[in-house]
Amino acid sequence: MQPPVPLRDRPRQAQVVLAGVVPFAFGAVVGVALGISAVLYWALSALAAIGGVLAGLEHTSLRGGARRGLLGGALFAAGILLLHVLTGTEEKVSLGELPVLLIVIDAVIGAGLGLLGARLRSRS
Repeated sequence: MQPPVPLRDRPRQAQVVLAGVVPFAFGAVVGVALGISAVLYWALSALAAIGGVLAGLEHTSLRGGARRGLLGGALFAAGILLLHVLTGTEEKVSLGELPVLLIVIDAVIGAGLGLLGARLRSRS
């Protein structure tokens, strides 16, 4: 199987959508799910993790994959928090005492997932 086209080789608009809009928008969906069902929240979060690895596949360097994951994870978490606040529903999964830390946590996890994707690309 051919690796995907590197993100840097795509048009700027596609780069913005793939690296910025998609993680934020999916995070927003997960933010709505946070007020609906714990199972749905975790299932969508697992799907987002797979997406983080797949995004890393679009990078030819480990650093690039990690940076993409860092940004994607932070935007994903920001989408979760923003939409959860806007919907005003009770969280079905605890975000802890300082929910804003989710941005840092997801950014670090995202960096690892993006790094994994870039590593898998380098081995193919």
